[in-house]
Amino acid sequence: MTISLATIVVKTRSRVAIWYGASLAVTFLSSLSEILAAAYGVKGLIGTFNSVTAALASSLLASLAIAEQMRQEHEQRLEVQAELAHTYEAMPIGLFTLDLRGRFVRANPALLGMLGPSVLTAGHNAWQQYFSNGAWTRLHQMVNDKSEDEIEIKGRPVAGFTGRKRFLVKATLAHDRIEGSLQDVTEKSRATEDLSFLANHDSLTKVLNRRGIKKAFNDAIAKPVDGNTLVALAYLDLDRFKLINDLFGHGAGDEVLQQVCKRVSDLLSHDLQFGRVGGDEFVIVFPATPIAMASLMCQGIVDSIGTLPYQVDGKAFYVRSSIGLIEVSTGMQFNDAMSTADRACRQAKARNSGGLMVYERHAIAFQQHEAELKLIALLATSSATDGLYLEMQPIMSLTAPQESLNFEVLLRMRDAEGQVVRTDHLIAAGEASGRMGMIDRWVLSTTLDWLNTHFAQMQHTKFVCINLSGASLNDEKFLQEVYAMFQKNLHIVSHLCLEITESVALHDVENTRRFVDTVRGYGAKVALDDFGAGYTSFSYLKEFTADMLKIDGSFIVNMNNHPANVAIVEAIVNLAKNLGMKVIAEWAEDIATVQTLTEIGVDYVQGFVVARPQHPDKLLSAASSASFIQDEKLAHYVSLLTKSNQLPDVDLFSDGDAVNVH
Repeated sequence: MTISLATIVVKTRSRVAIWYGASLAVTFLSSLSEILAAAYGVKGLIGTFNSVTAALASSLLASLAIAEQMRQEHEQRLEVQAELAHTYEAMPIGLFTLDLRGRFVRANPALLGMLGPSVLTAGHNAWQQYFSNGAWTRLHQMVNDKSEDEIEIKGRPVAGFTGRKRFLVKATLAHDRIEGSLQDVTEKSRATEDLSFLANHDSLTKVLNRRGIKKAFNDAIAKPVDGNTLVALAYLDLDRFKLINDLFGHGAGDEVLQQVCKRVSDLLSHDLQFGRVGGDEFVIVFPATPIAMASLMCQGIVDSIGTLPYQVDGKAFYVRSSIGLIEVSTGMQFNDAMSTADRACRQAKARNSGGLMVYERHAIAFQQHEAELKLIALLATSSATDGLYLEMQPIMSLTAPQESLNFEVLLRMRDAEGQVVRTDHLIAAGEASGRMGMIDRWVLSTTLDWLNTHFAQMQHTKFVCINLSGASLNDEKFLQEVYAMFQKNLHIVSHLCLEITESVALHDVENTRRFVDTVRGYGAKVALDDFGAGYTSFSYLKEFTADMLKIDGSFIVNMNNHPANVAIVEAIVNLAKNLGMKVIAEWAEDIATVQTLTEIGVDYVQGFVVARPQHPDKLLSAASSASFIQDEKLAHYVSLLTKSNQLPDVDLFSDGDAVNVH
């Protein structure tokens, strides 16, 4: 016991422990002395310490221990109180105490700095004197109902400060007092508002951005009028706006965009949502607005944008615009509506429609675009090629019509209902969905399989034309797959003629030249398609070594009615022959055109007058491309052409049955 007491005193080094230890030691020594006296017979020790004396001494020492402990606790409380007082005074957050009538009872310096030094002064200590109407009610509800942990309130207007300050309040009810804290969150709230604004608004023009417009669109279609969705969407694009940026810089362009937005916003009521979704592209959402009314407003916007010039740094700019307006159908998604309105806008640009193209809900163009969107969705599935099939259109030689069976492979498709899909829609959907590589791969592999199967029956076939899209030619993975297919089919590659258009060829000259050289290295032929349709057709001939040249059909259709077309075609033929290329004329639709093409030296002709696209099996039973001719006069002309092997002077337009050859 002695060892334990000594250990406690040494380890704690506390006066309280010493006094308690001494108290226990007195009792212990008193008892020990009596035991020792009895054990050893020392009568002198007996009575030295009796129980009463020991109890009194022990109690006294215990009292001293308790007093020391109380003294220490009192000092600790004083230290804590001083620390709390210091914290209360130094706390950067405003601390306050209110009575139940909303009057300030206590406030620390931080709160005085926020609200002013007179907060605790009688007559100036009411809560509602410093905060907006309703702030006291909200605070009272918070501390009594405990419905919120904190509230944000606005301060009263302050002289010299723009706007109102905002405060975050936390408070609780304690002993008929409201204890709470107050933080100035004005800058934080403004920053949050700015971020929230930028999340839904364009930073340059301050109108809605794409995210904000999407939200406005979804809100509009979620509120039907009389059970019907009555929403219109307008897609606005500035015409040739890029010229302003190119000629005068982006600063001038930005200023014009801001002025355009102001003009449009001034014309729109507050319930119409206007936003910028691209560089010079904007969208207007018309909730609960009939399409006729929206059309009138859009026409007014087009007129307002283009009527007056825009003044920027002493320069005046005239800007025109085009708008595609659609009536949104029930259940239409935002992206689909944007795509449809964009298409209407592009049509407004292309046509002389006063800058406005309107798609009503049941318009044919609207339905066609919806069909294209469904087609895009179909091409994204694993069954995208299920509806694809091929047709082949014969290409007839004008020098030896009966001796060759050449043709062009044409892509076709049937939808899930078995209806034929327009090829231009299929190509547009393929390009929009990024699936043209898959489509071209299917066309090429299917054609090679068909030629392999029927190669023995194609002895008179000198070339088979296949179109390749620009998207595929710029896909390196697709090109490697083409080369691999050629490597496996070297015995028939020499019969292939790959057609590329001018726009594709000039998109990446080096890449196209490399492709042309590679496929010709495998033995395939290359044809330049739609020649003459672009502005640089003649200049780009020097960039590539091609085997054939296909004249754009716009020069061939009814060419005899336009002498200029005849002269152009003849010039193209002479140029091609000087460069060692064969010439194919497409879109030939009458006998007179065939005769003119023969006279000016065209090598091959393709068009409905010779043959329409055929099922591939029909080519297997034909001796030549001329076998498909249905018109008797053309058939007779071709037979005479074959016999004479020279240009005959034939009257193909006599009223009688006879055909005169001179």
